[in-house]
Amino acid sequence: MATIYVARSQNLQGWSSDVGLTAHVYKVGVSDGAAESAIESLNREKFCGESDWKLVKAQDAAIDEATALERIGRKEKLVDPAHYPRLGGATGIVKVKLANVQSRLMVQRMMAGEDEKAIKPKPPDFAAHLIQDALG
Repeated sequence: MATIYVARSQNLQGWSSDVGLTAHVYKVGVSDGAAESAIESLNREKFCGESDWKLVKAQDAAIDEATALERIGRKEKLVDPAHYPRLGGATGIVKVKLANVQSRLMVQRMMAGEDEKAIKPKPPDFAAHLIQDALG
């Protein structure tokens, strides 16, 4: 079975924030093996010119990468590597809107009967959001 994973590179997030994309960019991919081996491969290949990729979240899923990215692209913006030469033609980089993640978390909390309070999403929250979009 395939594994969908979300990875992040702090260096890439810093760069993307500097060029005006957002600080919330993540790599979404699907691997036939373990997600950890896919992350090792990203680091070995210096994906997007970075070698500090870390796994944020992975989940077993019966989905291929093209379908996952197409579904995510309905709600979030896929970064076009043609506009950013530094990406080197890399695919699967997603620009996530903070408001979308905050909204999803707020709805989940309200449905669970928890109090409303300020929500500051963390990387696992962004990853869960992306995986839900891909599988939903």
